[in-house]
Amino acid sequence: MSAHPVIVGIAGGSGSGKSTIVAELVRLLGLGITTVIRHDWYYRDLSHLELKDRTEVNFDHPSSLETELLVKHVMTLIAGNSVDAPSYDFATHTRSSATIQLKPSQVLILDGILALAHEQLRELMDICVFVDTDVKKRLERRLERDSGERERSPASVVQQFESTVLPMHNEFVEPSREYAEITISGGHQDSATLKQLAFRVQELLAKRTLSTN
Repeated sequence: MSAHPVIVGIAGGSGSGKSTIVAELVRLLGLGITTVIRHDWYYRDLSHLELKDRTEVNFDHPSSLETELLVKHVMTLIAGNSVDAPSYDFATHTRSSATIQLKPSQVLILDGILALAHEQLRELMDICVFVDTDVKKRLERRLERDSGERERSPASVVQQFESTVLPMHNEFVEPSREYAEITISGGHQDSATLKQLAFRVQELLAKRTLSTN
């Protein structure tokens, strides 16, 4: 019988630097033992709406995400089975026909702004992490990402940030900080805390490996 995977949830505001933290954690732990699952793959498909109506959806509210499917997929991975995660097209706000195959591994990393805000998802986690970054830096990163990768105009990015991103951050993301046992600064390279997190994961892995032998 294989050991139950160690599940790490990493949350924080949009543009806080979660993806960078996740990439560094994977590097520290080893690519071969980690599977990363991104919450934003699970945005609900809006293909039934006109494009104009899709752009008016509040993508920062928990209801915009099919978290129940994510929970199901995490439980499937825990059971030792592979899953086909959805792939989301941020330019058209629709799910792609392609999927992302995820295989079970020793460490599952859940990355998402609302990863700690959903109780059922949070209950699956062994370690809860919050990435703390000031609002100015988060907006700068959001502008760089969305106007490049997601083909958005800078004006639309700022408008969305002020009208939905920031209010939803204050209502849902920031309060989820209370569930984090580890807080990492996303404004600069917080290598010491990252190493502590990696050590904690390795410690749990070692205990679980011993218990199954």
